[in-house]
Amino acid sequence: MTAPARALFIAEPPVQYLVQPPVVVDCSTLAGVVFEEHWRQQALERIQGKVLHAPYLLQVEMTSVAAKKHKQGYADLATEGLAQFKAMDVNLYQIEPVGVLTLATRYQLSAYDAAYLWLAAELKCPLATFDEKLATAAQAHLSALP
Repeated sequence: MTAPARALFIAEPPVQYLVQPPVVVDCSTLAGVVFEEHWRQQALERIQGKVLHAPYLLQVEMTSVAAKKHKQGYADLATEGLAQFKAMDVNLYQIEPVGVLTLATRYQLSAYDAAYLWLAAELKCPLATFDEKLATAAQAHLSALP
């Protein structure tokens, strides 16, 4: 005797709880979005639907960009951009100084840029940047990860 066919039911949480691909984002990427740079659309297309990660230094870098915008006479854009950044869901991380120094030295990067590369390697996820030197280092380093 064969067992009667059974129905398979799948219950899913709302879409915002489904696994989304991670990406480490640097200041150039998010500054493009919140300060309405000409590369804004390209940045949005690459990060939408992804879980964003960055080292804590992103907060200082974004504030630095806002300060430059303010000095250039774009006070409202600076304030609105920082408010938009603050509302973004970016997971922030402490860095490992020795690991960052190792990457900075190996790829001749600033410690700031090396921090983003270090985090991408730690999380084993892509790095989004408009910085060509950082992108080249990231391609070399991330593709060689075990």
